Amino acid sequence: MATVNLEADVRKLNDMICIIDVKGEVTGFAENILMDAYTRACSSDIKTIVFNFNGLDYMNSSGIGLLVTILIRAQRQKQQLYAFGLSDHYKQIFKLTRLNEAIQVFQTEEDLLTAIQ
Repeated sequence: MATVNLEADVRKLNDMICIIDVKGEVTGFAENILMDAYTRACSSDIKTIVFNFNGLDYMNSSGIGLLVTILIRAQRQKQQLYAFGLSDHYKQIFKLTRLNEAIQVFQTEEDLLTAIQ
């Protein structure tokens, strides 16, 4: 049986923005953890959800699928998704899958906050 190697902590920046700090591996085995973090981030009137991928060790196609599922849910709730901290490899994956067209990617948290505030 595969083990889940993911932590996803939720930080509320203000009444409109939550950050999900991703640490570990985003794979199909991490679905419950990632979806739970998204659900916690969605509480109240949060309109912007940010993924912090600084702690990302690995992501496979199932992990990309989980992000697409979250993206669809966010669009239904009129939320915007952003990301920062992706390595060059995962930035390329986002570009190849065109995920970067739906989830705007920034280098750092500071870059992101400057752009969206």
